[in-house]
Amino acid sequence: MSLLFSPMDLAGRTVRNRLWVAPMCQYSATDGVPNDWHHVHLAQFASGGAGVVIAEATAVVPEGRISPEDVGLWNDAQRDAWAPIVAAIRARGAMPGVQLAHAGRKASTWSPFTGQRGSVPVDAGGWQTVAPSAVAFDGFADPVALDVAGIDAVVEAFAAAAVRAVAAGFEMLELHAAHGYLLHQFLSPLSNLREDEYGGSLENRARLLLRVIDAVRAAAPDAILTVRLSATDWAEGGWDAAQTSTVVRWAAEHGAVFFDISSGGLVAHQQIVTGPGYQVHLAAEVRAAAGVAVGAVGEITTGPQAESVLAEGDADVILAGREWLRDPHFALRAATELGEPAAAPWPPQYVRARPRA
Repeated sequence: MSLLFSPMDLAGRTVRNRLWVAPMCQYSATDGVPNDWHHVHLAQFASGGAGVVIAEATAVVPEGRISPEDVGLWNDAQRDAWAPIVAAIRARGAMPGVQLAHAGRKASTWSPFTGQRGSVPVDAGGWQTVAPSAVAFDGFADPVALDVAGIDAVVEAFAAAAVRAVAAGFEMLELHAAHGYLLHQFLSPLSNLREDEYGGSLENRARLLLRVIDAVRAAAPDAILTVRLSATDWAEGGWDAAQTSTVVRWAAEHGAVFFDISSGGLVAHQQIVTGPGYQVHLAAEVRAAAGVAVGAVGEITTGPQAESVLAEGDADVILAGREWLRDPHFALRAATELGEPAAAPWPPQYVRARPRA
């Protein structure tokens, strides 16, 4: 069997394969409550053979939403709406996961469907944003720097959301510390200009992330705890793979068991050269330096390409986003491309369409 379709053990649970669905914002919720769109959107990937389906960035507080249309887990109505969606993912053989998030200074923005860019004004349904320092993302409204009480409240919100996530049935909890959102903002010296115990040294800039890991671990001890990180800001003087590897080691010591390695998103002047597998080298560097299980993501679009990443030892898991949107049966196709269609978890209703090896 290919590496891509070999099972993986994580924290005492078995994932059926190593081709997963990365979190992808849908900007389609009302008051943070997921709906039929989210149900069909996520369940189809489980039918399509994914090993894990991770639901989109899910805000732990209302002011942590990227846009007013984002989903959340800050109240019980949201928890109850997630439950049947999670059950549908599990019934189709995939592990259900959710990305817990706070957008920080990149919150309260127009969804892409509006055709507008920048911050939503308060009188149009937006809100005051927060950040480690009162430094705005280019073109966005000025945030307010969190005080220590505000930081404590963020930690508590992540823990409370974790409790609701587990009650809804999610098995994997991914903490969003990537793409320029709040936890990433604390990590990067480009956005964290604090002079207290949460700023300056790497240890201080990582303090909030580690506190959140501890709090979520205590609140949801049986969940599989993972972290998504941008391994580089792609900007001079910013966050990089060496710092990422160090923080990943610390995070593993605090109880995180898997790391989803992406990049960028912190500053508008980032310089990224994209292309097939353009972030794989970052996952490989973190994996080698920190000795942890990692996932690679970014323009991985075929079975052979995904298999080669695993075969080279650059990652333990392949995550994809847009390719799953283009083909919700990506895993079934990937197995056929690898010459072993029977290795994919074809739903019995679809087996008649499975190609012969």
